[in-house]
Amino acid sequence: MKRGIAISGLLLTVILCSSWGFLAHRTIHQLAVYELPPSMRYFFHRNMNEVVKRSVRADERRSEDKEEAPRHFIDLELYGDSAAWKMPRTWAAAVKKYGKDSLSHAGYLPYHVIAIKEKLTAAFRSGNKDSILFYATDLGHYISDAHVPLHTTENYDGQLTGQKGLHSLWESTIPEIDIRQYDLRSRHKARYLKHPDRVIWSTIRQSHKLLQDVFAAEKAATKAFTEKEKYRVQIRNGKEYKSYTAAFAKAYSARLGNTINKQLIRSANLVADFWYTSWVDAGCPNLNKGLLTPQRQQEREELRSEMEAFKKNKLIEKKLLIARQANDREE
Repeated sequence: MKRGIAISGLLLTVILCSSWGFLAHRTIHQLAVYELPPSMRYFFHRNMNEVVKRSVRADERRSEDKEEAPRHFIDLELYGDSAAWKMPRTWAAAVKKYGKDSLSHAGYLPYHVIAIKEKLTAAFRSGNKDSILFYATDLGHYISDAHVPLHTTENYDGQLTGQKGLHSLWESTIPEIDIRQYDLRSRHKARYLKHPDRVIWSTIRQSHKLLQDVFAAEKAATKAFTEKEKYRVQIRNGKEYKSYTAAFAKAYSARLGNTINKQLIRSANLVADFWYTSWVDAGCPNLNKGLLTPQRQQEREELRSEMEAFKKNKLIEKKLLIARQANDREE
């Protein structure tokens, strides 16, 4: 989420307090675990519930840490023409050029990704399990945010174009509605990134290019709806709030096609890459001590079953997607 809760008077019907929504962030982290090589996968799978559950922790910190918010976005327009191509690639150079105050105002997501990547590498070197899981989880969150187009623009909630509330509609409402139709498979296997800084900036550019469709699809979908059909109104504590109707959210999603699904998978792929790169840069420490014993056979069988379901896009069908399990129990 950008700049606190990005609703500005438009209360949505699903999760309001996290970028990508709880569902998407948690799904991304789980899928990333399956893309790791066995030398890492057993360790992360054994701790997957913690990694998935805490994948939204970085958003939750915003209420306690005033410096947290700008780590989740970068308003490229505020840095000048073609900023995604021209901005310095290192934090030190960016501070020298813009100053810390400007960076805090306009956001510095890609720089923070690299900073946390280095902390994860140090954690792998130290062998400290808690530190590894902490930084791996946070790194996954920020990388996922980089795949949300609205995290790359000053018009992050559509507030500058009369489309207020677009942020949560794109990253939270639609995944909640459409997750059962998503293809959560990926043939991607974690790969080593020789230049992580170049990769995260390439991701920012790719996400930014999607903005035109993000805004245009909302305007196109709106033409088929009256105000009453597009929103439903609720009165809470004497105040009037609007929320998008399910019908409009579905119409908007149809206009976007599989864009959000693709960004979710791209997120998982890159999270796995950054985890793997950090591990390799740390010297490939042994993470599987005590995890490959006969006593752990049941856990290994569970992982094999999950991997098979992942490859066949049956995680939801077999009720193995952690982010959906509470819903599965209610259905």
